[in-house]
Amino acid sequence: MQEFRTESKKILDLVVNSIYSTKEVFLRELISNASDALDKVALEISAGRLEADQAGELAIELDFDVAERTITVSDNGIGMDAEALERDLGTIAHSSSLEAKLSEGLQDSEVDIIGQFGVGFYSGFMVADEIVVVSRALGCDAAFEWRSDGVEGFSVSPSQRDGRGTDVVLHLRPDDASCDYGKFLSRPALEELVRRYSNYVRYPIYLRTTGLREVEPPEGSRLQEPRFEEYSQRHVLNSMVPIWAKPRAEVSQAEYDAFYAEEFQDSHRPLRTISLRARGSRKCDVLLFIPSEPSGDFYSRDYRRGLRLYSSGVLIDECNPDLIGEHFGFVRGIVDSPDLSLNLSREGIQSDPFLSDVAKQIDRRLCSELAAMRDEERDVYVEFYGNFGRIFKFAIYATLGALNEKLEDYLMFFTALRDEPVTLREYRDAMPAHQPCLFFASGDEAGRLEASPAVRYATEKGFDVLLCSESVDEFTLLTLRSYDGVPIKNVTAEDVRLDDADERAFVEAANAENGALFSALAAALPEDVSMVSATSLLEAEPACIRSAGPVSLGMEKYFESAGDEGGVPPIRHVLELNPRHRIFEKLRGLWAVGDKDAVTRYAWVLYGQSLLAEGLKIKDVGTYAQAVYSLM
Repeated sequence: MQEFRTESKKILDLVVNSIYSTKEVFLRELISNASDALDKVALEISAGRLEADQAGELAIELDFDVAERTITVSDNGIGMDAEALERDLGTIAHSSSLEAKLSEGLQDSEVDIIGQFGVGFYSGFMVADEIVVVSRALGCDAAFEWRSDGVEGFSVSPSQRDGRGTDVVLHLRPDDASCDYGKFLSRPALEELVRRYSNYVRYPIYLRTTGLREVEPPEGSRLQEPRFEEYSQRHVLNSMVPIWAKPRAEVSQAEYDAFYAEEFQDSHRPLRTISLRARGSRKCDVLLFIPSEPSGDFYSRDYRRGLRLYSSGVLIDECNPDLIGEHFGFVRGIVDSPDLSLNLSREGIQSDPFLSDVAKQIDRRLCSELAAMRDEERDVYVEFYGNFGRIFKFAIYATLGALNEKLEDYLMFFTALRDEPVTLREYRDAMPAHQPCLFFASGDEAGRLEASPAVRYATEKGFDVLLCSESVDEFTLLTLRSYDGVPIKNVTAEDVRLDDADERAFVEAANAENGALFSALAAALPEDVSMVSATSLLEAEPACIRSAGPVSLGMEKYFESAGDEGGVPPIRHVLELNPRHRIFEKLRGLWAVGDKDAVTRYAWVLYGQSLLAEGLKIKDVGTYAQAVYSLM
């Protein structure tokens, strides 16, 4: 028995207990090592040191034995002699794969070898209390066995093996409270692990299964009882050549659709399929899908944004968020590169500008794809925006305007004068020359917004109004602040003037003439009513309210629905009255005869009805109801 070095013991403890996040990756690591061993044989063939027909089919074999509780990973790769077994398996964190690459003087672009750190083999001790390795090196007649319990050390002794290659036999630990290790001893379990982590290893991965099958009796036989025989057969578990590594011209859209449906569990065909292939000093294959519809959890907190990250066909990260921005979180896809700076466990990547560059290329390509869809396939884009447009709005608001320039031209809104949604560019281009800004109105229902006095008045002046019926809409537009140099403003904002000089003069005269009445009305109402004023915007209605301050009516409705009172600025309203309405004349008459109680009741009814018309709550329902009953 040869002891592990002290530092090796520490690394082994880290490998088993700290480096890997889940025990099931042991098979990924062993298959990756087997693939490396096969790569070295392929290197010998390409260098002319080995004939291809002598090498035979390069493959990986899996086997399991339930009774013995063993899992075996075999390959006919380069193999190891006694010295290599002691050096490569006795010295933890020694990578013979990396050494082979360096000794051949090969660049990253010339050969793709998975192993980099020499720790993957020891992941087997996460599930095994003993590992036996039998290996025979290429060109050697003798085989050797390496055996270890992963605690104190290892032994190397002569053994037997037909042909070159390596067998790694894991003796699984007894099941305990921490893990049911026996769950790996089945064909479905091994198939699932291969499919998830190693489906695109370039060599076939075979699983040999045995069983009993009925034997057909010889023709003319009188035997009545069925006869059975044992059989053994091999199944290929992996796809080998990933679809994203194939040239786009060689893959049909039906094949992409089938791959998308299987890999991402989506019964709807993708709206767009995008492939990118980077070639040069560093290689990278990218396959992206824009879904037709959002998944059920897309707008929930449980949704995980990110792309699958592979290195040489081996899954590194199921969902890497650094590859795709929040604003494109709906995109699904795969990034595969042999040139990643992986961490020790191959479950993540180190800081790497290359991957950041890949993310930027993905972002640019998605922007280009959506712009083309918007400009050339309008109906398709409108449907897409209906499903995913909110993510652009949230991204603009959440980044405090950092994404304004990138995303503003992808936004769409319904308007008061059009039956279909428009972009901000289309709205801006259609504005009359004298329109001072882009107008919007916010609320919880487009139909109610269209009927509101301010929107109706604006459209009568020839100004269209963006109808913001989602809670995030107003926050998004206020974050934009302007578009193409033109301000964006709420049509009910205090500094927005829609009336002309004659109308303003009429309102000023009405305010001057009825100042005492308006002051009395304001005093009779809750403190959120900062003033009462005349307006020229109303026709059939006797009154309306508008916001006075930073919180618009739309924002107020959002805060009400969210139950969010903390940190909300004080809410102030202005009650505006229509001086031409008969109810206003009734108020003037009551005020003239000194009936202050009736004036107060009218004030409450007008105020309450104005709140209800905007979809807002009446906070003092009792006083409002009493005013209605008394007037009835």
